[in-house]
Amino acid sequence: MDRSPPPFFRQGLSADMRLVLFAALAVLLLVFDSRYRALDRVRQVIGSGLYPVQRLLLAPRDAGAALSDYLGGVSSLREDNSALHRAEAANARTLQQAEYLAAENARLRQLLSMRERNSFRSTVAEVLYETSDPFTRKLVVDRGQQHGLSAGQPVLDAGGVLGQVSRVLPLSAEVTLLTDRNSTLPVELRRNGVRAVAYGAGRSGLLELRYLPASADVREGDELFTSGLDGVFPAGLPVGRIAEVRRSGASFTVARVDPAAAVERSRMLLVLLEPTASAPTFEPPKAQAETPPRSRAGKSKAP
Repeated sequence: MDRSPPPFFRQGLSADMRLVLFAALAVLLLVFDSRYRALDRVRQVIGSGLYPVQRLLLAPRDAGAALSDYLGGVSSLREDNSALHRAEAANARTLQQAEYLAAENARLRQLLSMRERNSFRSTVAEVLYETSDPFTRKLVVDRGQQHGLSAGQPVLDAGGVLGQVSRVLPLSAEVTLLTDRNSTLPVELRRNGVRAVAYGAGRSGLLELRYLPASADVREGDELFTSGLDGVFPAGLPVGRIAEVRRSGASFTVARVDPAAAVERSRMLLVLLEPTASAPTFEPPKAQAETPPRSRAGKSKAP
């Protein structure tokens, strides 16, 4: 069977001749280009024309890579953000604890300074809670009979007198604050020595000097200290400062006093237990019978 093309298609050079011709032309162009660099411009023009097509064909790959990087970056940022939030919370908690401990240390130092200024044996107590009765001003502390507390003992903070122990349990005690309406305290003015009695007003952070004579030399800003006449509070402890003086005609004078102690804010308190051997006691002096002086002969020499 004859498989040759029909005569109509037999035009021009044969296929083998065309192959040889084009191969020779290709070799000639390669030699010509390698020696004279004649096709560089043609190559640049063709490359510039094909670059948009290349970018278009590579766009799906680049989009996929960008999306993968974006999703990975978002996940990494979320993890970093969560780690930073945890670290911030931990640092904030540590900082708050450090600030609280620093403030507590400062209060304890002030209490120790207050202890050194008086000659009483004392113990430091911490406030557990405030009593729920809205008509009284009382606190419960973490010291009781087993720690040497008894009813009537003075209670101070770093600023001054805060109150008095009113009830004692084995492991806790109740402290009645100066601002309680049933609280009274003998005081005197540092400026002129005028004596008075400070009454609790029953309201937060307020004392009053009542029933003062109209002519009493009392001024705003005068400092009040314990007089020691009650035999309970040692003399010279800070009580407060007069904030307002109200004179009711020619009858009497009433003064409002801001306590020196942080009555509603103190957490660390100092309870005075009993005077030490070197501290003066506040018992009233007893009358002694006069005795005639001894003669020189009756005196004995000191060993």
